[in-house]
Amino acid sequence: MRRLPWSTLALLALLLLVQAQLWLGDSGKPYAMNLALQLERQQAANAGARDRNTQLAAEVRDLREGLEIVEERARWELGMVKPDEILVQITARPPSPTTQP
Repeated sequence: MRRLPWSTLALLALLLLVQAQLWLGDSGKPYAMNLALQLERQQAANAGARDRNTQLAAEVRDLREGLEIVEERARWELGMVKPDEILVQITARPPSPTTQP
């Protein structure tokens, strides 16, 4: 049986070491997969924040350009009415007590 030269054994050992670092090391494949997952989550969060920023920018533009949105907000959030208006609120009637025989 023929023995392998020491240089071949050294190269095989080096190859095994590199592969072990790739698959099991701190900066190997699992770490890269974890980073990819974190990147996807952050990109989704950024997309949500970008949408919210777009909405807020449109609202700021509307507030700067006209008073209609201010009036609408005052009516809705603060319950304000104009001097010649009458506010009618309809609320649900509380359930009547039922009598038991």
